[in-house]
Amino acid sequence: MRSLPLPLALTARLSPVAVLACAGWALTSGPAAPPAAAHRPAATKTPAESSSSAPSSTSASKAYATAPAPCSSVPVATVTSLVPGAKTAGKEIPSTDTKLRRTCSWNALKGYDYRWLDVSFEISESDQEARQEYQQRVGEKSGGGAVPGLGDSAYSVVNLTTEDKQQTREGVVLARISNALVIVTYNGSDFESKKAPSTDEINKGAIKAAKAAVGALEGGRG
Repeated sequence: MRSLPLPLALTARLSPVAVLACAGWALTSGPAAPPAAAHRPAATKTPAESSSSAPSSTSASKAYATAPAPCSSVPVATVTSLVPGAKTAGKEIPSTDTKLRRTCSWNALKGYDYRWLDVSFEISESDQEARQEYQQRVGEKSGGGAVPGLGDSAYSVVNLTTEDKQQTREGVVLARISNALVIVTYNGSDFESKKAPSTDEINKGAIKAAKAAVGALEGGRG
């Protein structure tokens, strides 16, 4: 099967370590182009946890002291199904403080289909600090919905971008568990049709990976 040249935005994403190393550490944020359309996943829209639910006390509640190993947080079978052709061991992205932040990436181009998966863990000093960070990030990603039964609170959003007539659809899941945040990014493109996978496929894939990552955190694996 003949190979096809990749759009510049996705070519850059195929070598994430070199890009992110220059910045120290950063979360994947998808293609550089602004979202062309936002799609609401099949979930009840809940922008963020109500500010009234925040505890009046500022005392720290630190259930998690360190971030788990992200590359072992998602089962091999899940990686294989979401990112066909990827090395299941994944690639951990350099972090300035691995106790507080750790990210693993998987990406592969199989035939004409490209898939990318990121799983990140962030540890805050307290539940309240993590809650505030969660609310801020949800507020920056409108058009999504709540994910029931995932951590203390969770939110999912899917966006479509188009660059050089090539579509890419990306899903992001944010979950808070006590003083920890789990952030999952999952996207894909088809370079033959120049279309993107469906919203449902990307949303379900991102949530599946997020459930595995949350389970790894809560189970103390890694």
